[in-house]
Amino acid sequence: MTRVEEFQELRPLLFSIAYRLLGSVSEAEDAVQETWLRYEAAPTAPASAKAFLAAVVTRISIDVLRSARVRREAYVGPWLPEPLLTDPYQDPERSAELADSLSMAALLLLERLSPLERAVFVLREVFGFGFPEVASAVGRSEAACRQLVVRARRHMEAGRPRFETDRDERDELAGRFLGAFRDGDLDGLVELLAADVQMIGDGGGKAPQWADRFVGAENVAGVLAMLVPLFARIAATVEQHQVNGRPGAIFRDRDGSVLNIWAFEIVDGRIQMIRSVNNPDKLGHMGPVADARAALREASQARRSTHGLLKGATAPQNQGTGTAGHPRRANRPGRGVVGHVR
Repeated sequence: MTRVEEFQELRPLLFSIAYRLLGSVSEAEDAVQETWLRYEAAPTAPASAKAFLAAVVTRISIDVLRSARVRREAYVGPWLPEPLLTDPYQDPERSAELADSLSMAALLLLERLSPLERAVFVLREVFGFGFPEVASAVGRSEAACRQLVVRARRHMEAGRPRFETDRDERDELAGRFLGAFRDGDLDGLVELLAADVQMIGDGGGKAPQWADRFVGAENVAGVLAMLVPLFARIAATVEQHQVNGRPGAIFRDRDGSVLNIWAFEIVDGRIQMIRSVNNPDKLGHMGPVADARAALREASQARRSTHGLLKGATAPQNQGTGTAGHPRRANRPGRGVVGHVR
């Protein structure tokens, strides 16, 4: 097998390591490319291409992570990982570890670790590398790596939800939630929210952002009630999709360009967290990205036009229904207002 063939075979593994270390698709791809350049330039073939390449991509990612932390301190608003729709690496023997470490919640927990703790935890606990290989990759003794793993494992276990719903139930609940959003059924949305639900948005200062964080079912429901007619006015569509191995949604404009991504965290049968990635720099790997500011202007203009028409019209008094396109309570008749859910 040539070096090119060896590298292509191991590329999915290398990307998956780098992504879990960096939380960025673009930075992970760059780290993998730099790994190839170093492998190509190596004067002799290593005894184990897998161990060598995993060590190289880990060292590159640690360097990137250290510099990225400085940039993230100056980041505008909350920082969220770049969403990943499909993990290219699969290992049936470690499917649970791979799935658990891919979620946005897990990646944000990894952000709390030092770069060395993060690297040692990912290599050992997620991908199952032996301590000799881990120690070689990070330039520490095996004893030191064992201590780093213990500390990292303690931090990760302390932050994990204790009653996470299983996958089938998560997917079914997310489908109901998106269906209620499509229909403008505010009561249906509230029913599926945890009392202390949070909604966090990452626009990075480059996309419309109403606030960094909303807390509580009433506040989050209010945001959703505002979003329903906005998406309706620009003929947006909503696709239910796995995002980082958990239920989520992709919002697209009428041309199919990506507006934003939602990632759900579902605990004990309720939506505990909605993470919304709006920063266009974090959506480019998914295809064409919509101009969210232009979409918001279009929705605002459509709203003004609709209100102008309604103001000039004569309407029957004391009707039991609201204005078309507005969120409705579950016990009121109405029609769907947000594209469709696929």
